[in-house]
Amino acid sequence: MPAETANPQGSGEEILSVSELNHLARQALENRFPLLWVGGEISNLRRPASGHIYFALKDESAQVDCVMFRGRAQLLPFRLQDGMRVEARAFVTLYEARGGFQLNVEALRHAGVGALFEAFARLRAKLENEGLFEPERRLPLPRFARCVGIVTSLQAAALRDILAALARRAPHLAVVIYPTLVQGEEAAANIAGAIRVAASRNECDVLLVARGGGSIEDLWAFNEEVVARAIDACPIPVVTGIGHETDTTIADLVADCRAATPTAAAELASAGYVEAQSDLLRLATALRTETRRHLQERMQRVDLLGRRLLHPGERLGRLRAETAHLATRLNAGLRQGIASRFVDFQRLQARFALRRPDLRHARRDLDEIAGRLLASASAGLCRQQNRLAQLAASLDHLSPQAVLQRGYSLVRKADGSIVRSSAQLAMGDALHLSFGEGEAGAQVTRRRDI
Repeated sequence: MPAETANPQGSGEEILSVSELNHLARQALENRFPLLWVGGEISNLRRPASGHIYFALKDESAQVDCVMFRGRAQLLPFRLQDGMRVEARAFVTLYEARGGFQLNVEALRHAGVGALFEAFARLRAKLENEGLFEPERRLPLPRFARCVGIVTSLQAAALRDILAALARRAPHLAVVIYPTLVQGEEAAANIAGAIRVAASRNECDVLLVARGGGSIEDLWAFNEEVVARAIDACPIPVVTGIGHETDTTIADLVADCRAATPTAAAELASAGYVEAQSDLLRLATALRTETRRHLQERMQRVDLLGRRLLHPGERLGRLRAETAHLATRLNAGLRQGIASRFVDFQRLQARFALRRPDLRHARRDLDEIAGRLLASASAGLCRQQNRLAQLAASLDHLSPQAVLQRGYSLVRKADGSIVRSSAQLAMGDALHLSFGEGEAGAQVTRRRDI
């Protein structure tokens, strides 16, 4: 609000305090300028105990004060130094307490890197959408490569590092070098051409694309699309070893395998032989140990058998004595067995003589019993015949046919039921009459009940 002060002139003009003026100026600046990038050289860098960073950003003809507060300063990926050229992403503002125009910095990057990062991000997104980074597209590295190809500069330290690592780990490996530029405007086309040459010659089992460390500008050739396309189209497994461990290029993302350094790329290419050498050493040690154990066991067994081994003459004498002893026991056993069996035979013969049947007396008894059986059977048969005759006479006496022979008749209705009373009959009923001899039919014309 305007300060209430005397106006000796009486002009009626509003008078602002310094605080109000600075406040309005700050608001005007912040509303006028959005978040923007400003490039320049760092000077007068200060790092107080508060953790904030104060510096000036200048060019050939001007400078501006900057502040980067502790929360943002802690996120810086590099350490600031006077004279460093940077690009600052900042708000334009005014420090009201001193009326100082300044930039409130949100982020910093090396000068000229912003456009490269944007190009890197665009190409990465494009290739990722095309699927060039998919794990399914990556070729497996051969475990035992016979020839290693190297795409790099002949003057590069990376080449010396790779050759030294291969000589130390797998000196028998054949090496083919495809020389190329690794830095500069023509480097990307040179690198892609070397990769295509290696692919067309098809003389290597694995291809190393390598370069030593450097800035993002130095490594930019490996971020070009032509290199990424060449790596993707290469039928040989490609291992990249570009820069340091923290450097990541488009070539690394497209390659079948990424190594942190050129030396690490050589180690990956020869890893199978190192592992095999380690396995061979381990197996050799195990084989020696097992062979030694088997030999010791066989030696102990030979000693044991040696103590049990006898002279052939002594062994034959023992066998001869044992055979004679067994023959004596066999003869004695046979004689004893025969004598025992003979005694048993005599005893059985005596028992048989005592129990031998008298066939003559048995035949006489049999004839006598047969005669008695025949007489008894004849008498029984006569008795049964007489009994049968008596029963037949009784049966004839009780037979209904005998009654009919005496003049009676048997009356049946049409349904076969026997008529025992006139009450069973109705006028006009058909009757069946059975006589002692023959049958006849009748019809009821008259009925009299008793």
